[in-house]
Amino acid sequence: MPTLRKNIIITGASSGLGEEMARQFAAKGRNLGLCARRTERLDALKHELEQAYPGIQVLVKALDVNDHDAVFRVVEEFKQEMGYIDRFIVNAGMGKGVGIGKGGFHANKQTAMTNYIAALAQCEAAMAVFREQNAGHLVTISSMSAVRGMPGAMTAYASSKAGLESLTEGIRSDVLRKPIEVSCIMPGYIRSELNDKVKDTPFMIDTVPGVRAMVKSIEKEVPSAAVPWWPWAPLGFVMRRIPLTWMRKLF
Repeated sequence: MPTLRKNIIITGASSGLGEEMARQFAAKGRNLGLCARRTERLDALKHELEQAYPGIQVLVKALDVNDHDAVFRVVEEFKQEMGYIDRFIVNAGMGKGVGIGKGGFHANKQTAMTNYIAALAQCEAAMAVFREQNAGHLVTISSMSAVRGMPGAMTAYASSKAGLESLTEGIRSDVLRKPIEVSCIMPGYIRSELNDKVKDTPFMIDTVPGVRAMVKSIEKEVPSAAVPWWPWAPLGFVMRRIPLTWMRKLF
């Protein structure tokens, strides 16, 4: 059985999937370290959670994950204040994108830097703590778009999430014989601020049930999970094998 992870850090917790994960883990009685750029939203979330679940501890800190020195400092501050970090969820991400060669390099670069380089910094900081503790659970939030190369505005985003999936597997391989668990969660289309302007998307589900599926997989500490399982696990199997011409029609 997986270890009960009492103290959980979530990056990008001021909105979307991170905010809802905070709510659902708080409901399970977990202590939370929440960080994001928008501290006013974090403060409101802290007040909400502590009012609803007075037995838990909620710490909040301002963090831009693209400030890599700040990532290491904030993780160390959480460790000092909480005493121990049981689980670290690399959730902060960005979805900007323009088709390659169409003048959108800066938007694509920003997405790649946030979703991969900043995620690398978070993994480095969290794993340093876990190696020192000789225990912990690293979780990265990738995407089902990582399964194949995606066209147009999705190209940079999908490739950054594919890099994150590969990074996570490499870390898992490195600590296979240690009491440190590593999971990559690959959501399908779950409604959030990242995609709230996207209309008529197939298989889109609301935030609460989508995050409930994510939390279930995180709690099981599986190496990798497509969430929700239906239709994304079977669809992922198909996506890896069909011609790109078919992929363009699906997405």
